[in-house]
Amino acid sequence: MPFFAYTAVDAQGKTHQGTVEAVSAAEAATAIKRLGRFPTQISETAAAAAAPASAFKFSLNFSLGGARVPTKVLTVFTRQLATLISAGLPLLRSLKTLAKQEKNPALRTIMGSLAESVEGGTTFSEALAQHPKAFNKLYVNMVKAGELGGVLEVVLSRLAEFAEKSQRIRGKVTSAMVYPIVVLVIAVLIVGFLMLFIVPKFEAIFQDMLGGRPLPAITAAVIGASRFIQGNFLPLAGGLVLVGLGLRFSTRLPGFAPALDRAKLKLPLFGDLLTKTAVARFSRTLGTLVSSGVPILQALQITRDTAGNERVSQAIDQIHDNVKEGESMVTPMEASQIFPPMVVSMVQVGEETGQLPDMLTKVADVFEDEVDTAVAGLTSLLEPIMIVMLALIVGTIVIALFLPLITIIQDLTAGA
Repeated sequence: MPFFAYTAVDAQGKTHQGTVEAVSAAEAATAIKRLGRFPTQISETAAAAAAPASAFKFSLNFSLGGARVPTKVLTVFTRQLATLISAGLPLLRSLKTLAKQEKNPALRTIMGSLAESVEGGTTFSEALAQHPKAFNKLYVNMVKAGELGGVLEVVLSRLAEFAEKSQRIRGKVTSAMVYPIVVLVIAVLIVGFLMLFIVPKFEAIFQDMLGGRPLPAITAAVIGASRFIQGNFLPLAGGLVLVGLGLRFSTRLPGFAPALDRAKLKLPLFGDLLTKTAVARFSRTLGTLVSSGVPILQALQITRDTAGNERVSQAIDQIHDNVKEGESMVTPMEASQIFPPMVVSMVQVGEETGQLPDMLTKVADVFEDEVDTAVAGLTSLLEPIMIVMLALIVGTIVIALFLPLITIIQDLTAGA
């Protein structure tokens, strides 16, 4: 949509300047009047003056340049701003009040910039769009819908609630994924220490005490593995680093990211959890946007950009195309094989009854509960598996080292 620069006056006769996004000059004038201003001049302008159009994915951590603004800090700011506005405080005064008491330097700088932009006549959503690293498309578009509908405080409260629930779900999934990784790293470090420092010392003892007699098969295998690791330590370490870098940079190759994300959804144990998380995120994001007044097509585009999984983004693209053609969301949802039948049925009922936002919110609630249950079950299952695996690896090395010691002790006893 084109952007229109305007000059307008408010009820107190104060002049304001800014830009709005609209289909035509008439619609731009309507949007300006909804802000309580009376346009005196409207002219189409370049899109560069408005919000940056580059797509960026939703993140639960917001940043300004190189500084990180924790999600909790931004969520508290959003809630406080909603409270002040609902109490009748003007937006500009609310921003200045919060900026004075904000302890996070990055967010304090942002709030100062927002206050200056709003004081200069820019709409709040346009001011937010000037900080794309701090406020993503989801945030900006919901605020824009709140401004147009006159329910900014309600939208801000929904944004804060959305961020809190998203952070909670992400935290649970991360904890479930981190546990096996931590145990695996510990196992690798322990095995590496044994192979590089302990096994060679035992090998020297065996050579001196056994007089060239053959070692048990398991001991010979462990010593052979130790020699291999010692002789190829640098190539092995370098290979691991190269594999990690290769996986990281290969995600930028066309077609690789969707294939990788598709594989993630089919992983044993974790695939079901990731699928439920993706469905909960899709439902919560789309439901929050639509209930806040964002048009369905625009809401689907934002949901696609913030999906966090390329395979899910492709499925949302198909849904968007279907809706754009005036068709239902149901058919592409079924074809994607990502959304469970219960979700498809609830979306269908929501479309037929005109209660789509409510249905999506209910789906999000259900699947967030299922994510909680899945995380608890996965953690309780992984704990014994990882402990047993670590015990088997270390136990095998210990047994391999002590078997020859038994022979040595027997020889010493017989000689005595």
